[in-house]
Amino acid sequence: MTEPDYQSLIDGETWAFIHASEAAYPADTASLSIADQRRIYDSMCQAFHRGYPAGVTARDEPVAGVPCRIYPGASPTVVYLHGGGYVLGGLHSHDDVCAEIRAVTGLGVVAVDYRLSPEHLHPAAFDDAVAVVRALPGPLVLAGDSAGGNLAAATCHALRGDARILGQVLIYPGLGGDRNRGSYQTHAFAPMLTLADVEFYAGIRHGGDEVTGDATVAPLQDGDFSGLPPTVAIAAECDPLADDAHTYAAAIRVAGGRAQAFTAAGMVHGYLRARASVPRAAASFTQICAAIAALAAGAWPYGDQR
Repeated sequence: MTEPDYQSLIDGETWAFIHASEAAYPADTASLSIADQRRIYDSMCQAFHRGYPAGVTARDEPVAGVPCRIYPGASPTVVYLHGGGYVLGGLHSHDDVCAEIRAVTGLGVVAVDYRLSPEHLHPAAFDDAVAVVRALPGPLVLAGDSAGGNLAAATCHALRGDARILGQVLIYPGLGGDRNRGSYQTHAFAPMLTLADVEFYAGIRHGGDEVTGDATVAPLQDGDFSGLPPTVAIAAECDPLADDAHTYAAAIRVAGGRAQAFTAAGMVHGYLRARASVPRAAASFTQICAAIAALAAGAWPYGDQR
């Protein structure tokens, strides 16, 4: 298989973001201790933190016993589940992302500080996500990136048919696709996330022994995609996980639901942190916020492709 020409696919602004990210979070970080991984990741997130837009505030408050950060705003509420491979991140890592979603959409946001592996193996993070969504008064829009996109989708599967959930927006989600084909192989050595990284984080949720065929772990491995809320999934082109967004949206459409997937051209995993410095990332973030706002308003501007 011919390796993609990343020098032509990825523009100069994105390469600058990649180099800045790798300077803060080296490519071999996954081989370090969990404590060191978290320390380095937290430092990187802080380096990219943009602060809060004017008028946005937040307070920390548990929901269903799960630590959360609440950014007050209009209803519906956006429930945000952060990325980090189920190992990294928390209320700090995506704090400014949530604040900007609040500012752009005007909607209230609840960020969920779910339990992390390996101290808390699956289904701890999933259970926390479901508990928060169940406890919040509706209506709700679920959103998340990477591992958080997985948790958002898994929650929608678990709460299938809950009319309070108006939709879900999944940002470069890892949904448990076939790692022997497609983007997993084409982009196995992509900048920012490799297939080896994906496999490491997949196994760590279960103490090293990966579980398959369980929709709470891998929503794409569910046998039923009916009854799910309207879904917008956004892939990064240069990412092993890229196909998951499109495969998932297609499965929902086949089952009679509304779903659309988009690819952010030339983007790499984790590009939300580049939204201030890379025009392509900024355009995708605008699209993400527009999708959240549309679902919150009960609109489906993408046309039906059933």
